[in-house]
Amino acid sequence: MQDMINKETGKLVSIDGVGASMATDMVEFFQEPHNIEIINRLLEQITVEDFVDTANYDSPLSGKTVVFTGTLEKMTRSEAKAKALDAGAKVAGSVSKNTDYVVQGADAGSKAAKAAELGITILSEEEFLELLK
Repeated sequence: MQDMINKETGKLVSIDGVGASMATDMVEFFQEPHNIEIINRLLEQITVEDFVDTANYDSPLSGKTVVFTGTLEKMTRSEAKAKALDAGAKVAGSVSKNTDYVVQGADAGSKAAKAAELGITILSEEEFLELLK
């Protein structure tokens, strides 16, 4: 928070998904005294714990972008996403040229078709679970 108050954007832009424009907006937010007052009042009521990164960066999914499609049988979509994130992967909602794997469950539709069209590796749910071991 102190970096934002001091108008520093360097650490913010190093966060995946945060660009220069968003970092600038966040810094500007912290320049408003009213916003600082609200945050300080909130901090009196809660305890903020340090972030502990538990991702497995030695996993074959580490740094890869994964998309889930269709109905998974062994876990919910939320559980699958959590497992992928824990393995150091990024989870996306749509298939693009930046997608590394599409995990296909039953009744997969257009995402699987687009992955095949783009030559992206399509994994079954079982193959996805094997990569997590």
